[in-house]
Formats: sequence, structure tokens, C-alpha cells
Amino acid sequence: MTSAQNAAPVAVVRGLGKTFADFWGRARVKAVDGIDFEIRHGEVFALLGPNGSGKSTTVKLILGLLYPTRGDITVFGKSPRAVETKQEIGYLPEESYLYPYLTARETLDFYGSLFHLSAPERKSRIDQLLEMVGLSHARDRKVGEFSKGMARRIGIAQAMINDPDFLILDEPTSGLDPIGCREVKDLILTLKKRGKTILVTSHLLSDVEDISDRVVILYGGKIRSQGKLEDLLTVGDQTRVTFTTPDQSAQRKLENALHNGFPQEKIIIDHPRRTLEEYFLDVVKQAKAENVSTSGAAAGGKIADYLNTPKSKDEILQSLLPQENISVPSAPDTAPEQKEVANEEKLRSLTEEKSVGIPPKATAEDEEINKQKLADAEARLDQLLGGK
Repeated sequence: MTSAQNAAPVAVVRGLGKTFADFWGRARVKAVDGIDFEIRHGEVFALLGPNGSGKSTTVKLILGLLYPTRGDITVFGKSPRAVETKQEIGYLPEESYLYPYLTARETLDFYGSLFHLSAPERKSRIDQLLEMVGLSHARDRKVGEFSKGMARRIGIAQAMINDPDFLILDEPTSGLDPIGCREVKDLILTLKKRGKTILVTSHLLSDVEDISDRVVILYGGKIRSQGKLEDLLTVGDQTRVTFTTPDQSAQRKLENALHNGFPQEKIIIDHPRRTLEEYFLDVVKQAKAENVSTSGAAAGGKIADYLNTPKSKDEILQSLLPQENISVPSAPDTAPEQKEVANEEKLRSLTEEKSVGIPPKATAEDEEINKQKLADAEARLDQLLGGK
């Protein structure tokens, strides 16, 4: 067995249930109803089902965005709501919620800062990610001007800015053209080879079939089927033989031999077909070879370098430990006298009385003016009362 197979599951779901209640606390919708599954290290795991089957609710429970009504979830052996757990998760929601007035570069810089990445590290990763998703040319355009497909590409990039070990992609190919869909699928398979674990939800079953190792199919909040994709889709009582088409006479002999050997069976002899995706990509590849220009998103580049190197076990364990606030020591070449002067200046700046926001004390002249105003007001009041 490989080390990935021996490793503990990334996520474990046991007896998971989620019921949404109304204002009065009465059960209204049972979105998830007692499901059990595991997501293993280094696999692509697909969560499938029609609308309303409980997919999005299950994803939000795994992310710790919702509290389960019953059952248990662990991610990396801890609660999904633990902050250190979230450091190792990358999430692409079904809808890309982006700040429209930020550029593509600023968007990725913002998300990188949430993970406390240094400025040089953010810049390096942003350049690599923008090239990878085919948006280097649009790095300084506001994302509010992007098409849905381009916004989706930025969403995929932000989900990987922290180099997560567990990637959750909710409808990752939604809004993408066939080129983008193929690139995303290739990216997922590449990340899998690098030891990443990926959870995918999608209504595009052909995409899921291309990339998934195991699937769970939900309906009505319950698991209706689960297992390895190969086991679920293989038709065991049928056999297909593929070979280069012979000449007409040889083909007739082959047909007669098959019919004589299996007289009771319906034998179909036809030509295999490419998928529409394969044909489409061939047409686009030919157009690119002819240097036909386009104003849309460019084809993605190579996988970001920092995503190519799998983390060691020690690095993963270290990233899950709580981070302490560690003060940065002064440069070793700073003289002791300079340190002492700097410390005295900092102490003085902290202990000095600040004048900002504090009104100045009244002078003797101001007090005399205020007394005169008060005397004038009292005299005026006496006049009014005397006139009654």
C-alpha cells in the first residue's frame, strides 16, 4: 500500500444530520439525514446529487460554516471550526464573491494577506497563479469588469493562494468555456499527483467522470450510492473489443464468426466516437496553431511552482499548530548605544501627554469673558421679569 493509502482520512463524517428550523424552532427542512463517508488523503472525491439533495449543506458543514444537528465531522483529526484546520483548506464557493473594485492582482493579494503570507511570497504566488489561470494580461483590470468565466478563474486562483492540502471546489467549471473546463480538470489531476486532497461537487457528470476516484450520490439528504467510480460504472456482463478496421472481406468474415459463435447475442459493430469536448479542443488547437487572435481569456500556463512541491509531514503538522506572536529581533549589526537611544525614544513617545482630542485649558482672559456673558444674561433676565 502507498503512504497515501496508509495515511489517516482527511475528513471523516459519521451520522451527519442537519435540520433547518423555523422561527419557532420547529423542524422545517431536513437537508442532511444521517450520512457516513470518508475522504482519503490524495484522492479526488465527488459529492453528487440533484438540486436540494444536501450537497451544499454538507460542504458548509465540512467547512465549519454550519453546525450539525447531529453526528460528527473531523477534518485533519480536528473540528472543522478550528482556526488551525482552516489554514490547510482552500475553498471555491459555487458563486465567486469578489470585490468588484479590486483588480485581479489586488484580489489575490488581499486573500494572501488573510493567511499572513509575506509581501514577497504573495507577489511570487500571484504572478504564478495569474499565469496558471490565463489572466496575466488582465492582472490590473477590476474584477467587476470580468466575465463570469474570468471571475471563476480568479476564484480558483484565490482558493489556492495558501497552498492548501485540502481543496474544496463547489462547481469548479461553472461558467467556464470548454478550454477552461479542460484546464481545470488537468489542474485537479496534477494537484492530486502532488498529494493534494480534493472534494468536488458538480452537475457536469462528464467532468466528474474524468477526474474522480470515488463518488457519493445524495438524494433527499441521504446517500443512495457510493464507491469507486470504476466499480460503479463498469458493466460486468458485456465486453468490448476494439481494433483497427480491416478491409471489407475480412470484416465480413469477422462478423460471421461472431454471429456463429454467439448466435443468441445481439452483436453491434460500429466505429468509436470522440467526445464533443475532444473534438472542440482539437478545433481550438488548430486555430491557435494558425495564430488566430482572441480577446477572451488566454489558455492557462504551467502549474504554479509552489504547488508542485508536496509538503512534508513535518510541515503539515507544524502548520496545524497554533501560531504564537514572536517578536522580530533587531538586526545583529545594530550598536548597543543605538538600541538604547531608540528604546528611550519609544518610551518617551508612549509616556508623553498627547494633546490630540483634549481641549486646551481656559485662560484668565477666557474666564473673564465668560463671567461678563453670564452677568449680561442675568441682567437681561431681570429686565424681562420686571416687565411682567
